[in-house]
Amino acid sequence: MSSKVYIFDLDDTLHNASAHIFPVMSRAMTQYIMSHLEMDELAAYQLRQHYWRIYGATLKGLMRHHGVDPYHFLHETHQLITLPEMVLQTKRLRHILQNLYGRKVIFTNAPRNYALRVLDLLGIGDCFELVFSVESARFHAKPSVRGFEILLKTIRAKGSDCVMLEDNLPALMTAKRLGMKTIWVSKRLHKPCYIDYRINGVLALTHIKL
Repeated sequence: MSSKVYIFDLDDTLHNASAHIFPVMSRAMTQYIMSHLEMDELAAYQLRQHYWRIYGATLKGLMRHHGVDPYHFLHETHQLITLPEMVLQTKRLRHILQNLYGRKVIFTNAPRNYALRVLDLLGIGDCFELVFSVESARFHAKPSVRGFEILLKTIRAKGSDCVMLEDNLPALMTAKRLGMKTIWVSKRLHKPCYIDYRINGVLALTHIKL
């Protein structure tokens, strides 16, 4: 019998990225589009939002329609020099993860270097056997089925072996299609049918019987 695999998203799942990180990152992405595609700020912002809605990741649209080099884009938009001051700590997070029986991996649309920095700042990097970043997924960002398939092949697991914890509903929809148990990390009360559990934060994992 296979060991249960817990697949954790990173931003806004294991820590609050919306508070300080996402606003800075969003500005950097808009700025990148302005300078590389020669657009004004409004047009760049709208294009970024458009691709995020269609593909679940701005980068995928930029690669597909504008030939943008993904490594250059990720480097330019994720430098975040003041990241140590931007990451909000969650007390007892490490304790919760260490007491969760099973394999644990990170699956993030963020670049590897950024993910490793955040995990290090949270003091939980050693809790995970694998950090599966957007580069690992060959830029098939969530919610793309292809990215999930590459992850499952990498960790040698079936969808039915896995539990996915994520704040993003389209990603959880893909997870459910692949047979995974789905845990939505959100303060919103309405729970779509493809969500098995909804929790306000990762610390509430202790209240779920999986």
